[in-house]
Amino acid sequence: MAKETTTDKHLGLLKLAQILTLLVVFVAGIIFGLITSSHINLYFRSQSQLFFSNHVDMVASLPSQHITNCTEARARLLALEAERRRQLPFGLIESLIRPPENLSHQLTDDQLFWRASLVPNKPLWPYNRVPKVAFMFLTRGPLPMLPLWERFFEGQDPKLFSIYVHALPGYRLNVSSDSPFYQREIPSQYVEWGTVTLFDAERRLLANALLDFSNERFVLLSESCIPVQNFQTVYRYLTQSTYSFVESYDDPSRYGRGRYSRKMLPDINLYQWRKGSQWFEMHRELAVHVISDTKYYNIFKSYCLPACYPDEHYLPTYIFMSHGSLNANRTVTWVDWSLGGPHPATYGPANITEDFMLAIRNNGTFCSYNEEQVSECYLFARKFPPSALGLLLNLTSTAFRKKKDTDTDDQ
Repeated sequence: MAKETTTDKHLGLLKLAQILTLLVVFVAGIIFGLITSSHINLYFRSQSQLFFSNHVDMVASLPSQHITNCTEARARLLALEAERRRQLPFGLIESLIRPPENLSHQLTDDQLFWRASLVPNKPLWPYNRVPKVAFMFLTRGPLPMLPLWERFFEGQDPKLFSIYVHALPGYRLNVSSDSPFYQREIPSQYVEWGTVTLFDAERRLLANALLDFSNERFVLLSESCIPVQNFQTVYRYLTQSTYSFVESYDDPSRYGRGRYSRKMLPDINLYQWRKGSQWFEMHRELAVHVISDTKYYNIFKSYCLPACYPDEHYLPTYIFMSHGSLNANRTVTWVDWSLGGPHPATYGPANITEDFMLAIRNNGTFCSYNEEQVSECYLFARKFPPSALGLLLNLTSTAFRKKKDTDTDDQ
């Protein structure tokens, strides 16, 4: 009996200890909650004071005019804040809009195209954006006309243009550090003429250029291309255009429709098949569509095989089918196909005269530009061999100046 009594006492003491422990934990929780709550209230009170003190300072900095009511004060504060945000090209947004300082990267093509396809949905830019023209050079190695292009860019604001070069893997242009072409080679891959790898290189150039949010217009140029207008004329012509310049037409011959494959059905019909110049110019919206396309690219990759050339048919067909309203349906690069054959005519030193260059600029024909008919249709020309460089450099000091003086007189 005594043992049972002792056992009951021990159980009672144990239960009492448990109850006391629970009470201690409960009271400690209440105290912790009160302390935390007081700290949170103090934090938000301080943030509120900081917010209102900042805005009081903003009100104090307003022009010394009588503010009649709170609505007017609030409207002015909002206007000041909006203006402050628009005038800040750097800060937190800098990491999003800053162009890559080094064009080298380890991205695969799929990763690059995915990254370049990311576009903002907001119609207005949150900073003062100056549109740039991206000059994209597709070359196998050296650029024979590089001195001519350096003169073309000489003295121009670097905020108005950017340069990208797709050459053989590992190739580097031999230029000085003050050249606009210095370190402008993008990561490249081997290209085989007449295959889809040629268009892959074009897409690679587009995607790298799209990484710079300031690039608005994109021009594809070859190693044998030259400018036939001065920089300011080219910049004005492209940035003020509503449309892209991609040649696209129906060629009923064996060099056009004859290259069509019925294996492309039902996605691409014969009546939709188009042909055009490889050397395009396009605005940013269309460029994003081009590097984002997978469906039609894969069809061409599978069924447009020699003697079908993707660089002559993919863009003209794809744009005609999907984005025709964005295109002026012509090229701004002059070329002479009058001799026939697989390649256009080449113009050497014997052909290079001032009259010849002026004739390219204005050959008496008219073209569509922003719904109007104009005589100024070409900004670039090809093909020119390295031997023509000396004469072309001599002409830039006369023909280009004459054009510049004319532009100045017209203003």
